[in-house]
Amino acid sequence: MCGIAGVLAGGETAPAVTKAMAEALTHRGPDGVRLEDVAGAALAHARLSIIDLEGGWQPLHAAGSTVIGNGEIYNYLELAQEFDLDPELATGSDFEPFLHLYAREGEAAFDRLRGMYALCLIGGDGKTWLARDPFGIKPLYIMEHDGGLAFASEPRAFFKAGLMAPVLDEAAAQELLAFNYTLGERTVFQGLRRLVPGEIVEVRNGRIVSGRRRSALPFMGRDRPRSGQGGEVRAGTPTSQLDPDFPTRPGLRPVPPPHDGEGSEAALIKRLDAVLEDSVRVHQRSDVPYGLFLSGGIDSAAIATLMARLNTRPVTAFTCGFDAPGARDERAQAEKVARALDLDWRETSFGEADFWRTLPEIAWALDDPTADYATLPTYKLAEAAKGTLTVVLTGEGGDELFGGYGRYRRALRPAWLGGRPAEPRPDDPALLARWRAEAQPPKGLTPLQQAQWADVATWLPNDLLLKLDRCLMAHGLEGRTPFLDPQVAAFAFPLPDRFKVCGRYGKWLLRKWLERACPAAEPWARKQGFTVPVEAWIAPRAKDIGARIAGFEAVRRLRSAEQVKAVFASEGGRWPLLFFAVWSLIHLEGASPSAALEAAVGPL
Repeated sequence: MCGIAGVLAGGETAPAVTKAMAEALTHRGPDGVRLEDVAGAALAHARLSIIDLEGGWQPLHAAGSTVIGNGEIYNYLELAQEFDLDPELATGSDFEPFLHLYAREGEAAFDRLRGMYALCLIGGDGKTWLARDPFGIKPLYIMEHDGGLAFASEPRAFFKAGLMAPVLDEAAAQELLAFNYTLGERTVFQGLRRLVPGEIVEVRNGRIVSGRRRSALPFMGRDRPRSGQGGEVRAGTPTSQLDPDFPTRPGLRPVPPPHDGEGSEAALIKRLDAVLEDSVRVHQRSDVPYGLFLSGGIDSAAIATLMARLNTRPVTAFTCGFDAPGARDERAQAEKVARALDLDWRETSFGEADFWRTLPEIAWALDDPTADYATLPTYKLAEAAKGTLTVVLTGEGGDELFGGYGRYRRALRPAWLGGRPAEPRPDDPALLARWRAEAQPPKGLTPLQQAQWADVATWLPNDLLLKLDRCLMAHGLEGRTPFLDPQVAAFAFPLPDRFKVCGRYGKWLLRKWLERACPAAEPWARKQGFTVPVEAWIAPRAKDIGARIAGFEAVRRLRSAEQVKAVFASEGGRWPLLFFAVWSLIHLEGASPSAALEAAVGPL
């Protein structure tokens, strides 16, 4: 896990600009920063050393090409073996085999990667590429300006270097308050966009000239072309997960999709076991200590079960519980699983004092904001794990791939039984229309698959994965997500609906597997909704907070004073506005986190 930044075709000022950008990303790469000018580009890499601690420094040069990347290529060993690359490799870096494959195959080499990554490749063929992994696990932001194109792992790098001022995009901010995240390539800052998940763009003379987008989910048709600016527009070569001949492609070992006549439930459980074990195995590849975040749910219990199987020493696991009356506390169930699996279990608690302390710190970390209150325990867990672990495996993606959310089950019911579409319900119809445009699935999917597709396109990358990236990177930790793997997706997404949702249970097949693999996880116990008691902590100060933040410039542009005060006079919906208010002072007005909190809530 690292931070990357660069300027392509930026002229004489590019090295100084890139150096300033890198200074804003040192929390992502606490082991050191390297700067380099190469082929008309200035590149910076802030490193968190995970694989090949001595030889894996970037920019990395091999086979005539140069790369800087954030993330991990999990199948680098398989690629080296399959294509007989070992005699050519000069390092043990997980990114080096990719450079040798690019020298042989060009752009098609991207389709062989199994991992999480955001990268810049300057090829020996004279082409320059920016790319992001298909699930969007790792972030990448870009802006085109008169001097060329700049890119970075976080928006703060552009402001630090003076490339742009942090000006609020009000339409995106309305999305944030409606959904807790923003949609698609849009960010809350005018003039700054994200590469969307799976996007690969070619940059020539500081301008994007062509691009394509790869789907994270299998068997979805062809790549989506992306319009260039001032150059050729092409769809590109069909990519791994999308190609009809994907199962025969080297470099990845996909699992053919199950069909109704392809085997019994027992056979599918056996295949699921093999697929998940393989994913956890490669996600454990690390030269530094690794462990996991263990909640009381079945997704993290599944990861814990496989890690315990694959490791000879007890795996270190961290769990966060809430110290608040009536709050759901998962520590007892997590401890039960930990004892059954002989984990090295550590617990941490989150109380009201933690809430007020971490709120401004999280707002600082989330320069691209999500107003999801799940950031609170995630941040506290990362804080607790720092110093013990460097790599953390988590259960993100299990619900999306195996059909776990209650909204999926509601979407399958008829209206007279309370069924409704699995989509958000903002007050503004225009916001819902924008969400539907981003979430639009391809034809031929079942209603359940349509809902899964929508979440993978919207909520997963722009909320859950954004939360994981920023909260862990603020503490110099790498977060890994074994469920969000092309092998797992190729198995899980095409499963017949009955193996995902059956009666009142989601994740049916995963529960059946866990029932055998780790009975202590109680996979058939009634799931409680995940909540953080933020409303209880805000309530005593609500009236004063509402009056204070109603006068904040960014808040006034989105909500009237009467609307803000009405929200804080009610019993729900206060958290997103409070978070946005504190966030706006930090990232739009330059306030320190402590000053922003005091302005919003007064002395504590």
